Amino acid sequence: MAIRIGNAPCSWGVEFADDPRNPPWQQVLQDCAAAGYRGIELGPVGYLPEDRSQLDDALQKEDLTLTAGVVFQPFHDPDGFADVFKTAERTAKALASQGAQHLVLIDSISARRAPTAGRPAEAEQLSSSEWQGFVERIKTVSKMARDGYGLTVSIHSHAAGFMDFHDELERLMQEVDADLLKLCIDTGHQTYAGFNPINFMDRYFDRLAYVHCKDIDPKIKADVILQRTDFYKACGDGIFCNLGQGEVKFDALHKLLTQRGYQGWMTVEQDCDPLLEVSPLSDAIANREFLASMGF
Repeated sequence: MAIRIGNAPCSWGVEFADDPRNPPWQQVLQDCAAAGYRGIELGPVGYLPEDRSQLDDALQKEDLTLTAGVVFQPFHDPDGFADVFKTAERTAKALASQGAQHLVLIDSISARRAPTAGRPAEAEQLSSSEWQGFVERIKTVSKMARDGYGLTVSIHSHAAGFMDFHDELERLMQEVDADLLKLCIDTGHQTYAGFNPINFMDRYFDRLAYVHCKDIDPKIKADVILQRTDFYKACGDGIFCNLGQGEVKFDALHKLLTQRGYQGWMTVEQDCDPLLEVSPLSDAIANREFLASMGF
């Protein structure tokens, strides 16, 4: 099995299942296939149909494979963990029904962290007890998904959450057993956080299960760091650009993945606001063409 390229509903602006701005899910599947991708992520659970036969028919119609699901939830908030767990289990069930393998965990954006995105020296840290609880909640969800649904569970660092910077991801890798929690590299978020995603991937290649492709505009990044811009405004300013237009070294990514023998999915994420003047299909085509030019 060679490296396969997929996309995700967030590339069409789908971040929350019940957002009235969302495009029809059928359109997202059609666009994804038309742009040359062979896989699609679940998106926020409830966006794509949870009825197994309905989703199976829709995926087969477009010749798409369901690749993964993301649990983008506040793992940092102990009071909300019951809802986090319910969402994670619902996601795991939806993935397992389609034979998908990957569940990706992301600590969602925190008001305590958003003001210091991209600036690790200034970011608020979890206390020792908060960190312990945070890790235990990640372990609990990972065990549920692995043992109950046979999924491979990966952690994904994300700007403006409490699993963001190099030292946090490094610490989690050391504290959680590799059999329980794998690694999902996101080239954009880790670049935003100030460390090299390809070097980190190389170091922890034995735990690499899944890859997200995203790029960062270096000029906008430098400006938001200088101006101490928070995460939300940075996104609005266009910090996440089309692949190949930013600072991520995709030639080095291709070299590493091929030399180390990675065989799995690589998913493009081109986050956008569907109400802005964007063309998700055009971006999806451009991103797929760029990756093809890099040898993917």
